[in-house]
Amino acid sequence: MTKTPPLQGTKADWLADRALRGLIASVMQLPYQSRVPMMGSALRRAIGPLVGYRKRAEENLAFIYPDMSPTRRRQIAEGVCDNFGRTLIENYSHEEFGDWIKDCEATGAGIAALEYARAKKQPVIFVTGHYGNHEAPRQVLTRMGYEIGGLYRPMANPYFNEHYSKTMTSWGGPVFEQGKRGTMGFSKHLKSGGMGTLLFDVNYDRGELLPFLGKPARTAFSAAEIALRFDALVIPYFGKRLDDGLSFSVDLDAPIKHTDPVQMMTDISSSLEKRIEDAPEQWFWIHRRWKNKSGKSAELSGT
Repeated sequence: MTKTPPLQGTKADWLADRALRGLIASVMQLPYQSRVPMMGSALRRAIGPLVGYRKRAEENLAFIYPDMSPTRRRQIAEGVCDNFGRTLIENYSHEEFGDWIKDCEATGAGIAALEYARAKKQPVIFVTGHYGNHEAPRQVLTRMGYEIGGLYRPMANPYFNEHYSKTMTSWGGPVFEQGKRGTMGFSKHLKSGGMGTLLFDVNYDRGELLPFLGKPARTAFSAAEIALRFDALVIPYFGKRLDDGLSFSVDLDAPIKHTDPVQMMTDISSSLEKRIEDAPEQWFWIHRRWKNKSGKSAELSGT
């Protein structure tokens, strides 16, 4: 019997994972409607500032919006941490999360195109970003009878990824880990007429520089390239958190026109940019989105 190789991570990764596991286990004991705001508060007030999330969000905001006041940057960064905490615990509570948003109806220009694609068994790639809760659209569409898989990028902390990945893979359609094997599995799923989700808004060191919120960011072209290869419909979709902090609206944009990978990824990025401009606190400004190949953060270097 083959043994699973030990996880390769730093002592800091292990300690951070132990702390998060303990917090998640404690918060999961609360009723759902108390659990979600509690986790948001923990990230906003304690964990976010302690581990540098709030600071990084403020630095990214200053890079993109240099004329924004420090007070406004702090306000948005705190909202980012709060949304992150809520999203995290919602995804660990995926069954209750699905029950909570069971009355949410998907809307938008992409609905009719999606229904037509399903009828003729055309592959569909949903593209989205770390905005609101990116799993809300998959929850709603799964309830509507669509089987949606995905291709995900593992978390940098391998100890945390070991259990967080199960929040994506334990329900819905087949979900594959990014890499040669995962991409092959995802492609095979689409080729058979399947549907899957790709998150495109993280730095990809081998990607091309495309404008994102007005600054060059290395972007993976996977969504566009796979769509062109399999004639897949590409639909941006988003789950926006509503004012009560627990409910969502789910919107499907019109399909992205098949042109070339550069233009398609530019159009896909534009769909997310509009959402961020509408509610900046709902996007994950904690990511090192603007980073060059040397690893130096563009948000700090100004390049």
